[in-house]
Amino acid sequence: MFEEEKLITSETNDCENACDLPKGAKILMVVSNADHFDEHHKTGVWFEEFAVPYLAFLNEGYFVTVASLKGGKAPLDPASENLIDDIKWNSAKKALEDTTPLESIDYTFYDAIVLPGGHGPMFDLAKSELIGEIVSNFDKKNKIIAAVCHGPAGLLTAEKDGSPYVNNRLLTAFTNEEEIEYKKDKLTPFMLEDALIERGAVFKNGGIGAVNVIEDGNLITGQNFQSAELFASTIIRRLKNRE
Repeated sequence: MFEEEKLITSETNDCENACDLPKGAKILMVVSNADHFDEHHKTGVWFEEFAVPYLAFLNEGYFVTVASLKGGKAPLDPASENLIDDIKWNSAKKALEDTTPLESIDYTFYDAIVLPGGHGPMFDLAKSELIGEIVSNFDKKNKIIAAVCHGPAGLLTAEKDGSPYVNNRLLTAFTNEEEIEYKKDKLTPFMLEDALIERGAVFKNGGIGAVNVIEDGNLITGQNFQSAELFASTIIRRLKNRE
């Protein structure tokens, strides 16, 4: 198990090494480097939204690269950590200790891009032209684009034929009412549901805490951390259907 995991999470795109990898999907997971709302409130990656898909992908034998805009350690939202899950997901936590700078990656190598949430993406992925470029490229090539909770903030800069990528796309994300329920609505730089709708998205709200995953063509979105398992299994099912 450990030898296999080490091989799968190798981050080289050099064919000398990558061509020897197990035959299977290649997934680019992009996480946030942002670690705070303000000087009094911390944020980051919501651990479950990263760990559950990450470990599911490894279990399928997929090649996974974990990247962030700056590289290095990706901060965890402290509210998403707990002792039992930290032990269960220990290898996932290690993967966040030293992420690859996104600009150093040949993203054309991958079959899917996956954007986990936590409020961090609202502060960096939402403004990234590089993320927008990757999403637009993947859409043209009908590759899987997947984002959960606040991960869909990374879709905001993407375009298709001169219009926002999310225009007329069925999707979901962390909702306005969930922001209010979790008392984060005064801390976020914007409301993600509103931003997606303003760009023409057809937003599907499953209700507070609902397990809700929406598929629209090559786009897969999950509403919240409660949706992490279904989100992961949906991506895997879609990738298997392409094999």
